[in-house]
Amino acid sequence: MIQIYTGNGKGKTTSSIGLIIRALGHNWRVCLIQFMKNDWSYGEITTLSKLPGLDIFKFGTKEFVDPQNPAKIDYQEAEAGWAKSKEVLHSGKYQLVVLDEINVAVFMELLSVEKQLELCELAGKAELVMTGRYANEQAIARADLVTEMHEQKHYFNQGVASREGIEF
Repeated sequence: MIQIYTGNGKGKTTSSIGLIIRALGHNWRVCLIQFMKNDWSYGEITTLSKLPGLDIFKFGTKEFVDPQNPAKIDYQEAEAGWAKSKEVLHSGKYQLVVLDEINVAVFMELLSVEKQLELCELAGKAELVMTGRYANEQAIARADLVTEMHEQKHYFNQGVASREGIEF
């Protein structure tokens, strides 16, 4: 099955992490591949990296991608993440594979939607979860489950900065 968690609300990555924990609780082999995130200081990554049965691969830089002018390294990192995703899905080693923020990488045209759809075809028996805002309509059509997180109100709009332990 293929799942997509999208929308402008908070909780897409967090939901996928909940699913990772559930799968690990059933002794599944799990792989988390993060696009556009190469910072290991996030609290959830610190904890998850200590859990047996989970492999984590991160692609991107520590800086946010400039949506108006992505750097060459942003394209290279997205391609490297896609190549690792193909390798992981081809391996048949994992029962759950999470491609965190792949929807944003496709939206920003760091990756083509065709490459995202190719990964869907490679999922085989693995549960494949793709997260991030701006999910492409073709990916949504291909998915078996789509959940949209919708922001109704967020304290960020009142000037509250990201908080350790809550946002990272």
